[in-house]
Amino acid sequence: LWFFDAKAALALSDPDTFVADAKVLLASGGTELSVAPGREMSPADLLDAWRRDRAALIELARGVDPSSRVPWYGPPMGARSCITARLMETWAHGQDLADALDIDRDPTVRLRHVAHIGVRARPFSYLVRGLDLPETEVFVSLNGPDGDIWQWGAPGDVAVVGPALDFCLVVTQRRHLADTALDVRGDAAMEWMEIAQAFAGPPGDGRSAGQFG
Repeated sequence: LWFFDAKAALALSDPDTFVADAKVLLASGGTELSVAPGREMSPADLLDAWRRDRAALIELARGVDPSSRVPWYGPPMGARSCITARLMETWAHGQDLADALDIDRDPTVRLRHVAHIGVRARPFSYLVRGLDLPETEVFVSLNGPDGDIWQWGAPGDVAVVGPALDFCLVVTQRRHLADTALDVRGDAAMEWMEIAQAFAGPPGDGRSAGQFG
């Protein structure tokens, strides 16, 4: 999280330097190289560095044109999507910690950001696997933690309906679809949910059914 928050700040402030840096990273080990600097620091120093650089990223993001395009390790994103992606990554990896420590986290309305990027990433979920995106639209209707209904697309028979938390866990590949209460209707919706990926990079392995719970 610390490493890529710093890289996001670089992408926002100096896109050309980021593009050159990304090529080096991807050619030199990718994810494994990204975690090496943090492993060389003490936990306390790493936490301090993350909090400091995250505050710098937030301050930088406040002054960026939200409609501008930002380079990243996958396709370029809008600046708003770039910042939303950092929130999504923080939440998803926070779930990893919660699972490792066997603790529960109360979902909040901020999950809407994670759900939104999960919906918007549907084309990428196909692109990263070399698959053709079906022309069929998928309606998404989620129950937010505060009781509100969050919806994307036009209501139809092909849909994903259910708890927002479960949807977010699936699109970040923190839970297997079978271990959620999502109601997936139609072949196009099922195909998407089986490969959904809200994060950049190569296809993830996801979670096995029954791994949690």
